[in-house]
Amino acid sequence: MKYMLLIWNRPGFVEGLSEQERTALFGEVDEIMKELTESGELVGGQALADPSQTRTVRLRGEHPEVTDGPFMESKEQFAGYLMVDCDSPERAVEIAARWPDVRMGFGVLEVRPVMDEAGTEM
Repeated sequence: MKYMLLIWNRPGFVEGLSEQERTALFGEVDEIMKELTESGELVGGQALADPSQTRTVRLRGEHPEVTDGPFMESKEQFAGYLMVDCDSPERAVEIAARWPDVRMGFGVLEVRPVMDEAGTEM
């Protein structure tokens, strides 16, 4: 089963870390990514640009309206994702729990099953 691990964290938190802390954080990410690649569980993933580069489009009346930035009342912003193919939801949660943003208290990872085209598994 494929799972999308949605990474939510506080924008700019990395700038508040020391060089040693940043090196450790990115080292942990590299270790997890290497492990997932070697096990064949990594399907893909990508970091997202700073939230200031975001545009939100929603319907206002009869016309789409575009606003700058993410439109949410939250300290955390959607920062990136991983797509993994795991044997169980517990394994996907285990991977998410090891992510440094979660472990260090800088963010959360949302674990969601990815539906196949038929969507019958949901």
